[in-house]
Amino acid sequence: MEYFLVLVVGLFAGTLGGIVGTGSSLVLMPILVVMFGPRHAVPIMAVAAIMGNAGRVLAWRRDIDWRACGAYCTTAVPGAMLGARLLLTIPPGWAETALGVFFLSLIPVRRWLAHRAFRLTLTHLMLLGGPLGLLTGLVVSTGPLTVPLFTFYGLERGAFLGTEAAGSIGVYVAKVATFQAFGALPLQVVLQGVGVGSTLMAGSFAGRFVVLKLTPAAYRHLIDGLMLCSGVSLLWAAVR
Repeated sequence: MEYFLVLVVGLFAGTLGGIVGTGSSLVLMPILVVMFGPRHAVPIMAVAAIMGNAGRVLAWRRDIDWRACGAYCTTAVPGAMLGARLLLTIPPGWAETALGVFFLSLIPVRRWLAHRAFRLTLTHLMLLGGPLGLLTGLVVSTGPLTVPLFTFYGLERGAFLGTEAAGSIGVYVAKVATFQAFGALPLQVVLQGVGVGSTLMAGSFAGRFVVLKLTPAAYRHLIDGLMLCSGVSLLWAAVR
């Protein structure tokens, strides 16, 4: 029953990620921690995230902006490797607190910048990819770190989902490789991650049908709601 619960929740989390581009880890991490312990939950989620993002890449492969993905990964991948290495050395709760405040502040900032038609360039993606990759390596539940980055670049719906997923694959592969290098990725953890990741991948295709029915305005409101929930969740995890 425990594994069946993980599969059901994984399918829901994958569908959520397929709609808004992230959020799967926020749904799955509490269950993975209870079932496998915090030491194994992090690498399991990292392996599963690779498969979930691969599902979004396949679902939106025709809409991906590969130039934006490449610019982001140039600095985000080494940043993620450094962040994963630092994960065990920082006091618990610090990164979650900073990110929680960051996400909440982005809601009015994103709307203000959108009103003024502000757009990021490929150079901005390259410059910001490093610190965002570092945070992705550091934080157990990353939340929508790349949502504002790619939406400020001008991507929406399928183009945003596919491009963000392609970039995230590079970041999570770097994170998994770092775990492997430091002996935190035994075969059992890999198999458990693949099992969870298969449900995320299936949910990615289910989310595509929902996204195609949403208007651009409704989708932007959905992204704001996600950042609100993610910010509150991270602050709650930090003060517990």
